[in-house]
Amino acid sequence: MSHNPASTKPNKLQRIVSKCYSLPAALQSFALTTVFGRVIKFAGTAGVEVLELKGSRSVLRLKNRKKAQNHIGSVHAAATGLLAESATGFLVGIHLPDSKLPLLKQMQIDYVKRSTGDLTAVASLTDAQVTAMHTDDKGEVTVAVTITDSTGIEPVNANMTWAWIPKKR
Repeated sequence: MSHNPASTKPNKLQRIVSKCYSLPAALQSFALTTVFGRVIKFAGTAGVEVLELKGSRSVLRLKNRKKAQNHIGSVHAAATGLLAESATGFLVGIHLPDSKLPLLKQMQIDYVKRSTGDLTAVASLTDAQVTAMHTDDKGEVTVAVTITDSTGIEPVNANMTWAWIPKKR
C-alpha cells in the first residue's frame, strides 16, 4: 500500500509549519526557527536554526558561535548531537499523527574529523518510513542525517533512531 501524505490529516506541528510557509519567503526560516525553539527549548538556547522543513526532508543549521563551542573553537560534540537529533526529530514530528508520541531511542554519532565553521544537518525519511508512522501503532525508524561543515566536509557520521507509541488518553 502506497502512502499519500495528502490523504492524511495534518498533525498540530504540520499545521503550524504550513502557516510558517504561508509567510513571505524572507520570514519562513525565522518563523520555523522561532516555533522550533519554543517547542524544543534546548535547541532554541543553543541556536539551532530551521532552514527547511518540507515533505520528507529537513535542513537545520547551527552556527559556530561562542555558546555552542568547545575548548578548541569548533561546534561542541554535544551541540553537534543536538543538531542531528533536532533535524531528525522535527522531521519525525511533522509526520507522526497527534495520537502518537515520538521518543528518541538511539543516537549513533561517530566523530571522524574536526569541524570548521557552521554545521548544517540534512535529514530525510523514506516513503515507507512515513507510511509506517501513520499505519503502525508502535514502531521505530532510523533516520538518515548528513552533517557538513562550512568547508563541505562531513565531520560526523550520525544515525538517529526514533520510536513512537500511542499517547495515553
